[in-house]
Amino acid sequence: MSTSPSIPPSEYPQRWQRVQAMMREQNLDLLVAYADDRAVFGPAHARWLANFPVHFEPVCILMPPAGLPVMLVGPESVEYALLAGQIRDVRVLREFTHPDEDYPYSTIQSLAEIAQEAVGNLSALRRIGLAGGGLMNAELMDAFRHTLPQAAWVDLEGAVCAVRAQKSPAELAVIRYAYQIAEAGLQAALDTIRPGVTERAIAAEIDAAMRRMGSEGTGIDTIVASGTNTRPILARSTFRAVEKDDLVLLTIAPRYEGYHAAIGRPVLVGNVDKHIVHAVEVAWEAQEACFALMRPDIEGRAVEAAGRRVVEAAGLGEFFLYSGVHSVGVIEFEPPIFGPSSAALLKPSMVISVDIPLFNTPWGGLRIEDGFLITETGAERLHTTPYKLVK
Repeated sequence: MSTSPSIPPSEYPQRWQRVQAMMREQNLDLLVAYADDRAVFGPAHARWLANFPVHFEPVCILMPPAGLPVMLVGPESVEYALLAGQIRDVRVLREFTHPDEDYPYSTIQSLAEIAQEAVGNLSALRRIGLAGGGLMNAELMDAFRHTLPQAAWVDLEGAVCAVRAQKSPAELAVIRYAYQIAEAGLQAALDTIRPGVTERAIAAEIDAAMRRMGSEGTGIDTIVASGTNTRPILARSTFRAVEKDDLVLLTIAPRYEGYHAAIGRPVLVGNVDKHIVHAVEVAWEAQEACFALMRPDIEGRAVEAAGRRVVEAAGLGEFFLYSGVHSVGVIEFEPPIFGPSSAALLKPSMVISVDIPLFNTPWGGLRIEDGFLITETGAERLHTTPYKLVK
């Protein structure tokens, strides 16, 4: 196998067919999948359906219940979409043009014109599925409803993500390599962390190491937080310098060929507070409790509950602030999310991230996050990073 795996072009028509089968089950006449380049890629439907990494202008994919999809883009994205993506029918949508720009050499069409050519009789479209609708602005949604006033719009976000949840062999090869990239970033951090080095300098070494391994970016900005900066759930690297006897929190989530991996680790610099050492041990015990339960057809919330019980028994339950188990794919935090209110089941070939969070504590905060592949009989770790890292 290549050391730099990728998704073969032949896989995309198979994905279209799987989505179309789901559409027929739900009696849909059309699926509209919206995508843009939000910082964490939104639901990334264009990447999954067409291998198209959206940049600058938004995208819609029109998927009929049979036949080939159509990609709607802005006027600056046509050649880019044809070069990078897997959908050959690319049209410029008037609603994606900039009102202060002129595009004299572009063929610009209204939604009605494109839909008529792509799917035929517009009046026959009675049920339309929408994926990625949460990212659409009101003006665009109004344009869609005005063009197709007779249609009922059905939220298909969950259903499309469910089709994506179990990964193909090619996807798993890509994700495995993404975890290798994350491990390289973590090692770069360990090589750099010492008193006097700033969070931002450490983050730069992490990102550079991952880029050299083939990362195209990150699912979330690389988190390097130290001292009091570790307390909140979210952090961005600053010019704060690591101090003697500091806690440094790392969260590393490279994006490779559209797919993600995430590793979260606390690094103990010198002789840190005994409460931090205890919290690291508790978080790891919780991680192991989750791992022990993972297998096909168990509710994901039962796995998460095992981790919570460990944390609560240690008196740290109030610091476990969010659902710690979720899927990983073309977004780093991909549905299904296996929190206490979810009845979703683990299935073979799902990639699961277990994130044990301990935040808003008097001494700061930390997470231990690892990736797992659900197998036919249990779960496999996707990396072997030690839980306790001391500098």
